[in-house]
Amino acid sequence: MDISNIRSIRVLSNVSRPIQPSFDDLSTPLFDVVFCVLDLETTGGSPRDCEITEIGAVKYKHGEQIGSFQTLVDPGSPIPASITMLTGITHAMVYDAPKIETAFPSFVEFIGDSVIVGHNVRFDLSFLNAAAQRLGYERLGNDTVDTAALARRLVREEVRNLRLQSLAAHFRSPVTPNHRALEDARATAHVLHGLLERAGTLGVTNLDDLLALPRARGSRYYRKIKLTEALPRSPGVYLFKDRDDNVIYVGKATNLRQRVRQYFYGDTRKTIGNMMRELTTVEHQVCATALEAEITELRLIHAHRPRYNRKSRPPKTSHFVRLTREEFPRLSVVRTLKPDAIAHIGPFRSKKAADQVMHAIWDSVPVRRCRNRPGTRSGSCAGAQLGVASCPCDGQLDPRVYAQVVDAIVAGLDNDPAILLDPLREKMRRYASEQRFEEAGWLRDRHNALARALQRRHEWKALQAAGVFELVSESGAHAIIDGGILVATWHSGDVRPLLATRPTDAEPTVHETPASVEVAEEAALVWKWVNDAGARIDDATGFIAMPSRRASQLKPKRSSAA
Repeated sequence: MDISNIRSIRVLSNVSRPIQPSFDDLSTPLFDVVFCVLDLETTGGSPRDCEITEIGAVKYKHGEQIGSFQTLVDPGSPIPASITMLTGITHAMVYDAPKIETAFPSFVEFIGDSVIVGHNVRFDLSFLNAAAQRLGYERLGNDTVDTAALARRLVREEVRNLRLQSLAAHFRSPVTPNHRALEDARATAHVLHGLLERAGTLGVTNLDDLLALPRARGSRYYRKIKLTEALPRSPGVYLFKDRDDNVIYVGKATNLRQRVRQYFYGDTRKTIGNMMRELTTVEHQVCATALEAEITELRLIHAHRPRYNRKSRPPKTSHFVRLTREEFPRLSVVRTLKPDAIAHIGPFRSKKAADQVMHAIWDSVPVRRCRNRPGTRSGSCAGAQLGVASCPCDGQLDPRVYAQVVDAIVAGLDNDPAILLDPLREKMRRYASEQRFEEAGWLRDRHNALARALQRRHEWKALQAAGVFELVSESGAHAIIDGGILVATWHSGDVRPLLATRPTDAEPTVHETPASVEVAEEAALVWKWVNDAGARIDDATGFIAMPSRRASQLKPKRSSAA
């Protein structure tokens, strides 16, 4: 099937039943988040030898206060004079106050599942978690927001320092911090709302955006994060474009908004920095399933050849190893498929990769290596003289004997990979026993290259033999596959696409090998899904069958420590 003109998969989804995202894809709008802004006063700076003396907290939702909590706490030990001078809390004030054993359960209930906010919140959490551990409670697992970290990201150049007093004055808080828990919590809440307004100008509208914001390590391109405002929290593919509207990068994601925004959080890689400097537009395509996203990404990369997709960018041409059809067939590396050839192996992304597979077969069976016409020379070629190849140059080679060599190659390609792989393994073991380790290593690499090529060949032919079939994953993703190529996809509960007609009983057309690297890579993605433990195949027009023996690769042995 020719996929050169297929650039996206058509899906007709049920409008009343949108694609169901996973819980990981969901994020709460900040307007709906319940924030619990807290502050603690303590007898010192470390929870190892100091105790809580006061707890204060206020809860906010929709920008309005919905609750407050305040209590003094008996630390069970004297309060240092320096702390009393700072906070005004004396031993007499906490004499009749509840101990932490009483106050802590009530405070945990007040917090609930809200997002905890504090100024240098790690300090407060260290005391709360120490109390939790001592009292047999679990550590607080709530999401947390640190107003000091947010301020460092958003207003660092506007304030003298990042102390709560300075930020409260900067945002004109009606409450002045005074080292008392409830008043400081209220001042922190006012600072939080001021910071949320600033964050909103950068496109921070949901909780996941806010939690990620402090991790932005001073990226010079962070202001471009506004380009992501329209991205949904859905699976799909994203395209980065430059000012000339050229696609410079294509990627896939299970959560488009979350993934793309990560590029703006100060990635230190030079290549990413160069790409972000050129970025002017972000486009996206929502996909019904992860399989559609993977294949759409692949097709877009092949269509646009983005310069920053260096590893996955397709080669300008594909290479194959051909077994020629002539009186004495031989192997050669070619760029096109020839219908009358005995067999083709590939495609390969480079001539070097194709050469490695051809040399692996040369090392396995005594196939002809020379290109001279049979009977045109008085002597054998070099390969025959060394005893590693057959040679018809001198006219002495019996075609019937040589046919057995060709039959062995064909059988090894299509039926039993051991015919080609076992001789390589035996030769490698012999080299190793003779301490010819470098040659054994070369042979191992050739063996593995051939094993990969054979396994891909078997997978491709299995998909071809299956014809048209419906693939259903464990997660409920449906796909129609035709000859190894994805033609439609949808999710359980959505309307079946009009394009996704059910397979008929027509006999599938089997092609020996993919026509290009693009087709081969798409088929490999499909096979990965077919081979998934939770996937099943419905309504196939053919059947999937693989050789009983897998073309397994060899793993390098780990050297033992001296």
